[in-house]
Amino acid sequence: MLVRLLYASRAVDNQMCDMIQAIMQQSRTHNPANGITGILCHSDHVFMQVLEGGRDAVNTLYAHILRDPRHTDVTLLHYEEINERRYAGWTMGQANLGKINPSILLKYSALPELNPHRMSGKNSLALIDDLMATAAIVGRT
Repeated sequence: MLVRLLYASRAVDNQMCDMIQAIMQQSRTHNPANGITGILCHSDHVFMQVLEGGRDAVNTLYAHILRDPRHTDVTLLHYEEINERRYAGWTMGQANLGKINPSILLKYSALPELNPHRMSGKNSLALIDDLMATAAIVGRT
């Protein structure tokens, strides 16, 4: 049984560059062996991440994220059973939304800044799909 999970969180400190590098490294090491694919979007202090894979593997990873001291305000935005992966080409893709044209964010949000805590899960997934279509996501492996 495959599932797709989308969550948002806030960083607890200002070391975003180091934190993102660590998360990406951990993801690229851990995810292939556990059949997890996905995308991490971030801006100044906000994360939005979609995870896909087997239900047990995704749930276990999400439980780990909930306990991760680098995150606060972890909020589940979307969870569904799926027939096929949308992000199969990424062990963990990455998009820095601070470098994205604000008009893309305005399509899905009230303001031209990433605040997934104020967006619906449906709009958040649509934003990620739009980022894929515009090649704003890097790190395909």
